[in-house]
Amino acid sequence: MKINKQSNLYTVIYIIVLVVVVGTALAFTSMSLRERQQANIDADKMRQILASVHIVPEKADILSDFDRYVTRQYLVDAAGNEAAGDAFAVNVAAQIKLPADRRELPVYECTLADGTVKYILPVYGAGLWGPIWGYVSLDADASTVYGAYFAHQGETPGLGAEIEKPAFQDQFRGKQLFKDGRFMPVAVVKAGQKPAGDEDYVDGISGGTITSKGVGAMLDDCLSPYQNFLNKLRNR
Repeated sequence: MKINKQSNLYTVIYIIVLVVVVGTALAFTSMSLRERQQANIDADKMRQILASVHIVPEKADILSDFDRYVTRQYLVDAAGNEAAGDAFAVNVAAQIKLPADRRELPVYECTLADGTVKYILPVYGAGLWGPIWGYVSLDADASTVYGAYFAHQGETPGLGAEIEKPAFQDQFRGKQLFKDGRFMPVAVVKAGQKPAGDEDYVDGISGGTITSKGVGAMLDDCLSPYQNFLNKLRNR
């Protein structure tokens, strides 16, 4: 049957065929690139983890440097015991929605070139315009912050986005999570002010109050469940 190319039926059939062909092509392309996309996501995550211990590898060296320096990856529970599972595969954004005693808590042990061991813990929270996240590394005493890396999805350039800059992140180095035997995550306060308690603190971002508060809340929410694990390390 010959269809009139000027008819509505022809137009409808043409559109349906076009949608099917284009949809199939896009689906095939997406499936073909999925493995590469995931590899890029994993490499960026590795880069961020290494950044928390002040290692900045070249793009081509990320995988090899991660394997070289991150000597152990494991999960712990709220009681501080090692648990079964793949630390790298844990979705921290999903875990923080759970009660603290039900979370899977990833730990990355990093052995630096000088032989010192650092413990890297992931954090995730909310900024002004979207999610913020990062990694905090601790010395072998499980209290002293060795380094911190923070990133964001859409904070305001020059304001909240400054959390990703060394000027903010470097303030955390040397801060303590335990004071007089008590666990107290580092506070983020307005420049020139001090927290109400005795916890260590850093200056927040000028003009980025909500994002700064988000970082402080993120550290409290995400690091507190590690308290028992860190105490076990401290008492070894």
